[in-house]
Amino acid sequence: MSARVRSGGDVVAITAASEGKGEGQIEVELAKCECCGLTEECTPAYIARVRERYSGRWVCGLCGEAVKEEIGRAGRRISTEEALHRHMSFSRDFRSASPPSNPAEDLIAAMRHLLRRSLSSPRALRSTPASPRGEEDNDGGRRRRSLARSESCFASLPAP
Repeated sequence: MSARVRSGGDVVAITAASEGKGEGQIEVELAKCECCGLTEECTPAYIARVRERYSGRWVCGLCGEAVKEEIGRAGRRISTEEALHRHMSFSRDFRSASPPSNPAEDLIAAMRHLLRRSLSSPRALRSTPASPRGEEDNDGGRRRRSLARSESCFASLPAP
């Protein structure tokens, strides 16, 4: 088996041919994603299809799925080009963001904020266990019945 490597921009072509009749030639190119920088081995035909879909840019499969998600998530119809621009902007901002100076303090602050938010919410909005069957109220409608504990959930232990 022999291999030949040629480089051109962010694509590197690797041609592998079996010895003998030259059968089974597989040309593989390494293409670098313009969003996240991931490098994948792909055939030239696949690279051409992806570039055609994304206006000449090569985008890896993961970023391609993110672009599809961006199109679905948008409140209005947006083009693939606009969704790709949004995703590339997000990727660029994410990579340029510096890590927190003190991750432990950031985690504590986030947990504090979450706890305060949950404690300040009205009691009725919190989930409460209820039976799927309700009791009828005076108006003939269904009323939810809450579960009441009849005894301790801990098993009683006999004294020695």
